[in-house]
Amino acid sequence: MASLLVGVKSHADITQIPTNHFDIKLNTSQLVSDLNNYTTANVVQDSKEIDEKTALNLVWKLRQVQRKAKEIERLSKGSIRVGAMVNGSPTPDEPYYTVQVFEKHPNENVTIYWFRVLNPSGSIQALDLLKNEYVSLDKWKPD
Repeated sequence: MASLLVGVKSHADITQIPTNHFDIKLNTSQLVSDLNNYTTANVVQDSKEIDEKTALNLVWKLRQVQRKAKEIERLSKGSIRVGAMVNGSPTPDEPYYTVQVFEKHPNENVTIYWFRVLNPSGSIQALDLLKNEYVSLDKWKPD
């Protein structure tokens, strides 16, 4: 997906008709100069988007998730397992996968962590339950 935002200083600079070849060069360079001063360009190259399976694997392989899964299985003597599932896919307004990590009990699943996997970058954010907001893994304190 590529997007480009271009702002032009004034309509008059574009619509002026030059009277000779020298004026054309002057107006063109003036227009380019004006564009450089007043233009914001944001071009995003198409990049390979991650899929649901990749998002799930990125979260599952996190050191914190693996440590918590082993801890729960050890403390429960294997009666409680830890699982993860994708609970939401990217949309134009929310360009990320939502991944839930949970304890698998016989009659219910109990959420342990929530993550966002940004698409297409694959960056992971964790839900900070105390702040009730998603934060980078560097700022996340799970225990």
